[in-house]
Amino acid sequence: MGIRTGSEYRESLRDGRTIFVNGERVRDVTTYPPFRRVVETLAWLYDLQHEHHTLLTYPSPKTGEPVSLSFLLAESEAEMERRWRAEEFRAEAVYGLMGRLPDFMNALVTDAAAVHQFIGQREPRFGDNLWRYYEACRDNDWCLTHTLVDPQIDRSKGPAEQEDPYLALRLVRETDRGLIVRGAKMLSTLAPFANELWVGPFYPRKRGEEAYALCFAIPVETPGLKFICREPYDSGRSHFDRPLSSRFDEEDALAVFDDVLVPWERVFINGDIEAWSYIFSARTPGYALLQAVVRGTVKLRFLTGLACAVAEAIGRAEAPHYQAQLGELVAYTELLNGLIRTGAAEVATARRTGTPPRTLAAVLWVLLPRVHLRAAEVIRQLSGSGLIMTPTERDFANPEIAPYVEKYLRGKGVSAKQRVQLFKLAWDLLGEQFGSRQLQYEWFYAGDPLFTHARFYHSPIVRQYKTLVEQLLQSDARQGGQS
Repeated sequence: MGIRTGSEYRESLRDGRTIFVNGERVRDVTTYPPFRRVVETLAWLYDLQHEHHTLLTYPSPKTGEPVSLSFLLAESEAEMERRWRAEEFRAEAVYGLMGRLPDFMNALVTDAAAVHQFIGQREPRFGDNLWRYYEACRDNDWCLTHTLVDPQIDRSKGPAEQEDPYLALRLVRETDRGLIVRGAKMLSTLAPFANELWVGPFYPRKRGEEAYALCFAIPVETPGLKFICREPYDSGRSHFDRPLSSRFDEEDALAVFDDVLVPWERVFINGDIEAWSYIFSARTPGYALLQAVVRGTVKLRFLTGLACAVAEAIGRAEAPHYQAQLGELVAYTELLNGLIRTGAAEVATARRTGTPPRTLAAVLWVLLPRVHLRAAEVIRQLSGSGLIMTPTERDFANPEIAPYVEKYLRGKGVSAKQRVQLFKLAWDLLGEQFGSRQLQYEWFYAGDPLFTHARFYHSPIVRQYKTLVEQLLQSDARQGGQS
């Protein structure tokens, strides 16, 4: 089949899936008003593959049909550059504001496929399943989402220690047809608009928690699978009034499994703690890490551009202390631009040697959340009260008040409508529901920051750093402690 068109993608969503929003079941996500415009955005992204097929696709090794470059098992640095250039192009199309572009899950499945033989060491059929699933995703151009996190009931306890052992998703029993699973997972971003749901490792599992160490993928419309969505942020306002939430609200959902059957051919890990830990510990090449860093960098470019535009629109760009803040954001952006190429080279090496891509992990888990937060802070400081004082598009259309709006809300060298539109963009990104969710989402994108930061402390590289201290102390002792 190869790459799909936007209309083919849109039609694939009319499959009887069980989606609940605001207490009601949504029968057709493509026509439901709060979802309609983000579906249009996603369909447009699928059409882009046809308009820019040289940049965004490569021939399927199996069928020869054009497929997304986000599935390429790149090994050389030239192939890696093709991958990230394509991912950069699609991220720029949505200004880095959609963390669950199809590219991300395509890259994650490609990561898993690259280590499918290790995953199948104990159960070779599971490794084979993983490879076949990767090929199916690639050649059918499915839109995927994932669900990884156990519900937040009592974080002081593991999944098996909760008051109900089926709060977190776990195995109920095995049958001739496959696994029966029950429980819940979150945060299924993009779930209403995906074709497939990937359930995989995120938090560590220990001995005794084998029933919770499950990795599989099933169609979103699978019987017994339900999604309970958060409140949508697209309220139907115009693109002028809500330029971001009217286009890019990916939606998030709780995935509920009511004794769902997972066919054996869709099972990748069933109680194998070692295989679970291998994926969890980022021992895959790192295609998904690179995609996430590319997307996060594009978003920072957008935030930096917005900060500069806001400052210039009200004359604050001339003040040295504001120039210093803007320069700080530009410097962060340039640093990340360079780290993308470094990270791509790391992934190419990891694909060949199995060496984990440490730079990408550090960027995604530590640097990006901090610089995104800093960029939001700078935009708030630059905007001041202007971030709040933003009339609507209709105010400019009302002849009774339009002259006042145009007189008192103009900026430095920009019309009132241009200035208000710019500040509405900033407000949608920082103050509205969409923007508040963006900040929270980016901060926890890779998990609890305390947890992800601590992972670096447990890295083998720490031993090398401590050795430097020991060398100095030993050198001092050899010299007799002379000063």
